[in-house]
Amino acid sequence: MIALTLPTAGRQSEIRIARGLLHSEAAPLVAATVPGRRALIVSDTNVEPIHLAPLASGLQQAGFTTLSLALEPGEQNKTAASLERIYRACHLAGLTRRDTIIALGGGVIGDLAGFAAATWQRGIYLVQVPTTLMAQVDSSVGGKTAIDMPYAKNTVGAFYQPHAILVDPDTLDTLPPARLSDGLAEVVKYAAIRDPGLLDLLEGRSLADLDYATLVERSIRTKADYVLADEFDQGLRMQLNFGHTLGHAIEQLTGYEAYFHGEAVSIGMMLALRLGAILGITPPGLIDRLGSLLTALGLPTTPPPLPAERLLGAVRGDKKLLGDSLNLILIRELGEAIIHPLSLNELAMLYAKLPPTPGAPA
Repeated sequence: MIALTLPTAGRQSEIRIARGLLHSEAAPLVAATVPGRRALIVSDTNVEPIHLAPLASGLQQAGFTTLSLALEPGEQNKTAASLERIYRACHLAGLTRRDTIIALGGGVIGDLAGFAAATWQRGIYLVQVPTTLMAQVDSSVGGKTAIDMPYAKNTVGAFYQPHAILVDPDTLDTLPPARLSDGLAEVVKYAAIRDPGLLDLLEGRSLADLDYATLVERSIRTKADYVLADEFDQGLRMQLNFGHTLGHAIEQLTGYEAYFHGEAVSIGMMLALRLGAILGITPPGLIDRLGSLLTALGLPTTPPPLPAERLLGAVRGDKKLLGDSLNLILIRELGEAIIHPLSLNELAMLYAKLPPTPGAPA
């Protein structure tokens, strides 16, 4: 078992990574982390039939009274209505400040359950048990919790560090290829901004040949370094937003249904690389290398046919906007990201220099 500690200002998060953890050590680790013995396990209708039973059984053997709630899957359900369902379940379970919400699932469940834990009785215990690659390498670590609104993604939320993050790479065996590709977009992001050696583990390999346990561990270590340096996303941690500003806009404009998060981030990264090349910051060869890798991993690299003014209008709703400007994350060379401030007008002029997307309205 790999044991890591993330000592943030909010609290010390204990991270454990081990194959088979969900069936063996998860319940004892929860019992050792939280004082209360009531737990609400939040999952979705895809995850519940596969992964709930071993966790719930282990917790009951450890003396917990458990209640489970399975929400509808998908980013389009990361809403205030789903959050209210969790609050109602917290009430039915009798959760107090000594008790725990356990997020069992992917990034949507982690964000929803995390926000509920941050706000139920002004904060109760939170354990993240991520079951998708996206959640394991990225969203379960760092304390960002949120719901989406029709006009912007993740715009209502809170920083709330989990008390424990329990990662079982064996859960990835249950995922279809598209969900593996989804999470690999974030791994490519880490390679681009900080850890170029990750490309050696990705390039020239099929999805079936990848060493996911190693990819998860290295990604978590990179994410943890950023969180320790800048927990509340005011400086260095902004580099983790590489590809996300335009990616989030694409998700929002397509109703959170056309793309998985990683697919939209993949498109956003390619757009950021191309914008960086126009500015003379990003080497053209890097665009070709990362574009070829993303394609080989089954990820899209071309934006949908959206008018530029709609895409840039959606950027105006991004929570990372600072007045009328934003910090665009660009890549100077592989493993070196920079924070490039520019106004929305400057972004619009820069975006206009890109070749038009095939099929986009003039």
